[in-house]
Amino acid sequence: MSFKNSCTTFGLMASTLALAGLAGLAASAVHSPLPWMLGPLFGVAALRTLGLPLLPPPGGRQAGQWAIGASLGLYFTAQVLDLLRANFLLVSVLALSALLIGLLCALLTLRLAASDRPTAFFASLPGGASEMAVIAERFGGAVDRIAAAHALRVMLVVALVPFGLSWFGAHGSDVYLPLVTTLEPARLPWLLASSLCGVGVLAALRVGNAWVLGPLLGVGLATAFGVELSALPVWVVNGGQLLIGCALGCRFSPEFFHAAPRFLVAAAMSALLAVGLGCGLAAMVSAASGVPLATLVLAAAPGGVAEMCITAKVLQLGVPLVTVCHVLRVIVLTVGAPGLYRLFLRMTR
Repeated sequence: MSFKNSCTTFGLMASTLALAGLAGLAASAVHSPLPWMLGPLFGVAALRTLGLPLLPPPGGRQAGQWAIGASLGLYFTAQVLDLLRANFLLVSVLALSALLIGLLCALLTLRLAASDRPTAFFASLPGGASEMAVIAERFGGAVDRIAAAHALRVMLVVALVPFGLSWFGAHGSDVYLPLVTTLEPARLPWLLASSLCGVGVLAALRVGNAWVLGPLLGVGLATAFGVELSALPVWVVNGGQLLIGCALGCRFSPEFFHAAPRFLVAAAMSALLAVGLGCGLAAMVSAASGVPLATLVLAAAPGGVAEMCITAKVLQLGVPLVTVCHVLRVIVLTVGAPGLYRLFLRMTR
């Protein structure tokens, strides 16, 4: 790459971050939920669809996921783990229900989009976008359409669920508290080391979402054993949200809504069905268990792990419970997708 091209690329990335920061400030000024993620997400996506050549910084999404995962790991105290063990059945029901929800959404997508079966199926499962794309490629799915459908799903869920919960006043007083709440500069290197160890282990095992699940694992284990680390500065967590919002927003382009519009409409309807089914499931589980409905709505929402967990953190709604449900959901869908796809083929033959 020439020096001129390097300067142009750097300028575009700097402009993207500056515009995302302004969008975050604007969203914060109007008291939007998750202003530092939703503001950049909608701001950057809107400018990208208008044709501005914005670029996210390389590795920005991973850095943002690291910040979210590390901050969430501090919630996993020994007492919280005991509480999660007591709610193992509830967590399992929510995670396993993602298989049924994904199957129903796939049937809807196939009917509405007139798409091939592998593309319709893997575009509709509410799992990790990268994991679903990799598995779909083995079965002959259109990876570009699948990636677009997951980007649209995450954007819709991130937009609807936080705003919906805020609209109904679901800002709780979370009984779960992190082990440390203050910045301790002397212990910050230990936080960094434990989080990166978790990333290294999961990356070596080729686990998807390693940059959010790895810090969560490393810091969570240290916290569970009573090791006092350090809280992250507020600007680091907000910056992580901003980087995730930038990365999601830059997935959109002027051609996004012109390419296969019928398929994208079907993907949007499928995502809305998943949100509705998740809310219905949350209502039933809440009535049976007594766990607050707002917490279970987040736990059952078909969004990304980092996005839903940071929503729980900001709204103070059952952070560990929501985190465990989403982590287990991704694992269940990644492991169960091939077998569920074979059932889908038999149902639609």
